[in-house]
Amino acid sequence: MGMRRTSLVQRRQDPLRARYRSAPAEAWISDAAQTISACGGDAFHGVVVPDNSVDAPLQFGIHRAVGGFHDYPNPGDLLSASLAACFDSTLRMIAEHLGIPLESLEVKVDAECDVRGCLLVEPAVAVGFQRMRCSVRLQTKNCVDEDTIKRLVAAAEHSCVVMQTLRNGVSVQTQVERNHAAGAMAAV
Repeated sequence: MGMRRTSLVQRRQDPLRARYRSAPAEAWISDAAQTISACGGDAFHGVVVPDNSVDAPLQFGIHRAVGGFHDYPNPGDLLSASLAACFDSTLRMIAEHLGIPLESLEVKVDAECDVRGCLLVEPAVAVGFQRMRCSVRLQTKNCVDEDTIKRLVAAAEHSCVVMQTLRNGVSVQTQVERNHAAGAMAAV
């Protein structure tokens, strides 16, 4: 009788699961990003640097619907990309963990926003995306029954950090530090 090989996902995640069961505080992570926008008169462009990607700054622009040029990914594109990337990788990790061999996988995210709220045109219109759709196109290497695919997608939806954050919301606080003309910092 042959021994079942463990997947790379299992080899990397099983020790983490064991550690987090015995030391839950170690499961807390922190992700961050920071803009390095020049304030030289162009309010429609900037650069954002994800914390773990110092060598990969991302240029961003603003959507034409709010006056930008839409010549670079806008913040909504980056939000959609974040959801697509998180759901894609979550699907692949869970598929590997469950032994479902994937031939191909594409995740497309569409987000819709009525910008009248953000432009203060219509106070009754909420600021933010009103709808997001996540479309998955996957092909397995061999025949996998529909119930197994449904279990895969349900498990990925449950475990996708970005999707669950968007679905459940998260508290966001703003802290402002301001440089005065004399150079002293003051909290606002």
